[in-house]
Amino acid sequence: MFEVDPNTVLQWLGEAAEQLRTFTIYFLCDVHAQQLQLDELYAVIRALKAGELSEEDAIERLEGARPWVWTAIDPVSKLLLAIEVGPRTVAMAQRVVHQVVGILAPGCVPAWFSDGFKGYLPAILGHFGVWTQPERRQDQGPRPKPRWLPLPQLLYAQVVKQYRRKRVVGVHHRVVFGTLEAIEHVLAACGWKINTSFIEGSCWIPGSWIYNVVRPDFYVPYPPCSRYFSRALGMS
Repeated sequence: MFEVDPNTVLQWLGEAAEQLRTFTIYFLCDVHAQQLQLDELYAVIRALKAGELSEEDAIERLEGARPWVWTAIDPVSKLLLAIEVGPRTVAMAQRVVHQVVGILAPGCVPAWFSDGFKGYLPAILGHFGVWTQPERRQDQGPRPKPRWLPLPQLLYAQVVKQYRRKRVVGVHHRVVFGTLEAIEHVLAACGWKINTSFIEGSCWIPGSWIYNVVRPDFYVPYPPCSRYFSRALGMS
């Protein structure tokens, strides 16, 4: 197609994305998942690597564009449950987890796996917790205040990577909720160990977007735009 205004194409893209989002919300519900993987991906500007753009200008563009792409996937069925664009904040982690929980079937408590981002912990605990009344240790005095604790069946583990000069030099696993034995039991059904490899590979994003929305060691040829990403990813 030639001589088409980019704004017109962007408008078509937005309308199509809204229709597809509505279609997805209607059909993607009551999902039974045994485990879920969460991750955030970001894009950087190729011009910075080529020396055509200063680091200060690149940071300014990236901060304004909010190029983080948040994803959640069921590694067993390979079903992509959530994909959002926004900053790497606790509020954004809560938004993604809230979206995923809205898709899950009532009473479904999957095992969660993510990287070491701390924002996932309050997001998951906020949806899979219960008020518990601690027992009194003394006969006199005020009763202990209720505490919000994770559900007994909740499992959550993190894959924490250690970096040195932007290179991975070590990886260790951190069990946040549950026990290591319980998590290994869930993974044993698939013959897996604790990992986030399915979501990290970004191979479940449509092929035309793998070049533009990828892991940190890749680059995109244009300044990222959250509106452009949101509408285009909505069509996925």
